[in-house]
Amino acid sequence: MANTTTHKAQDTVGRTAEQAKGAVSSGAEKAKDMAQTAIDKTKDAAQAGMEKARDAAQAGMDKARDLASTGYDKAKDAAEGATSSVGSGMESLAGTIRDHSPGGMLGSAASSVADTLEKGGRYIREEGLGGIADDLTGTIRRNPIPSVLVAVALGFLLARATRS
Repeated sequence: MANTTTHKAQDTVGRTAEQAKGAVSSGAEKAKDMAQTAIDKTKDAAQAGMEKARDAAQAGMDKARDLASTGYDKAKDAAEGATSSVGSGMESLAGTIRDHSPGGMLGSAASSVADTLEKGGRYIREEGLGGIADDLTGTIRRNPIPSVLVAVALGFLLARATRS
């Protein structure tokens, strides 16, 4: 009978050990599943955060591009308006010189200056900055050595003027 009781106790201990082992294994599986779920949720949250950051960065870049474009357009319009104003002013000055020039040789020189001012004013008003830049580029390409010499001379004069 002692053997039977011992045997039953061993069976009970064995079953309890198996149940404990099963419970631990089940708990470990649940913990593993919970950890994997937490990892998946963290990945999803990180992905969503990255997408939001990317969208915000893109929106910022779009806004900056729009602002730069608007600024460029406004500066271009202002420059064109200023160029047109300068051209009109030169033409007006030519008319004033003609109206107030004396007769004779001095009047002939004044008329020549007025004609040049009028032509220059018309050119500036009609061509604008783009046309002037294109003409200047063409002149430099056709005459590279004189253009470099003129640039050096202008640089020298500017350096002298700013030094004093």
